[in-house]
Amino acid sequence: MIDYDEAYRTDTAPWDIGKPQPALTALLDYGVRGPKVLDLGCGTGDLALALARRGYHVTGIDISPVAIERARAKATGLTATFDVQDATALHLPNAPFDTIIDCGLLHNLHRYGGLDAYLAQLPGLAEPGTMLYVLAISAEAGDTWTITRDQLTQWFPEPTWTDTTIKDVPVTAEVGDEKLTMPGYLLRTFRAYTT
Repeated sequence: MIDYDEAYRTDTAPWDIGKPQPALTALLDYGVRGPKVLDLGCGTGDLALALARRGYHVTGIDISPVAIERARAKATGLTATFDVQDATALHLPNAPFDTIIDCGLLHNLHRYGGLDAYLAQLPGLAEPGTMLYVLAISAEAGDTWTITRDQLTQWFPEPTWTDTTIKDVPVTAEVGDEKLTMPGYLLRTFRAYTT
């Protein structure tokens, strides 16, 4: 298991690249329904803040108090709120959201536990028509990465989720001064109007 607080405290979190993941950048201008957006596993808030600058009302959730403290410090004057929560036991009274974005959370829950509880909560955070995006590192990256297209399809099934697409995308990381690119998936799906 990763010590997320220590990774942020020591600036060794490889996923914290100082900006939104490139695979999500294109979504910022045309791929988000609003006004309410949920950023699950928001880290230090780079994606949430980019969305807030575009006028969205963003809620960012992360398990790391260190990451949330940094996100809050960067959010002055923006319509973004940040909260420390465990993604397997969320309490979000402002649900449902118009768009939900998971940038790297699902693949860690799959590796370290809690995925079933997390997936069970997602429909309750969405209303009919809510867009859901999941950016995850693919099993093609090797090592302990194990997410496949088939798994993503199974985890977001009809009739609950509809019009699902999965694209091959790069996922960026930084280890020390080295920039890494790993194979990943960007899933987009919608909460169905009828189930």
